[in-house]
Amino acid sequence: MLLFFPLPVKDLCMPAAIPTQVLVLASTSIYRRQLLERLGLPFITDRPEVDETPRAGETPVGTAERLAQEKARAVAARHPGALIIGSDQVAHRGTQRFDKPGTAERAIAQLRNMSGQSIVFHTAVCLLDADSGQSECIGVPTEARFRTLSEAEIVRYVEREAPLDCAGSAKSEGLGISLLEYMRGDDPTALIGLPLIALSRLLRSHGISVP
Repeated sequence: MLLFFPLPVKDLCMPAAIPTQVLVLASTSIYRRQLLERLGLPFITDRPEVDETPRAGETPVGTAERLAQEKARAVAARHPGALIIGSDQVAHRGTQRFDKPGTAERAIAQLRNMSGQSIVFHTAVCLLDADSGQSECIGVPTEARFRTLSEAEIVRYVEREAPLDCAGSAKSEGLGISLLEYMRGDDPTALIGLPLIALSRLLRSHGISVP
């Protein structure tokens, strides 16, 4: 015989309020999906087809904020009535950019270049109302100071964590944290790819309870 012992109300874990609008994450990044799951809200993902090439004369900050908005708009037509979340990140030192390396050789070259340097990771998040077309974007910078790295450390790190799909060739949520002297920023999730503090603020402004 099964026995059920109901918990007192104060001990129950109450589910988050379900938003009245569908939430769509305009990304297939596993990192952004895992971050958004932290908020406990139902959402779906959709792949935006966007050319991420920087425009002539565009600043790294401008690129990140433009692409966050373009990614959200790229999927909006497929999701009428939804709230669309777009995000993009650009790593840079001054005007020099550090894109996703794609290969181990490029990752090693990037880390050599960043060794002993301070790199800014500018992460933008955009929330778009698919029906009205209105959007709001917030940019969140994070400064990451890399230690002076030996060649052996760089090669060993790339072999162990293969950060080939990460701007700046380092995963701060994993072994990449060991490459750094410090991080400075308002939101620790921004460096991973989706600034949840800023996003929560945007969601609340659209009537979605977080928490």
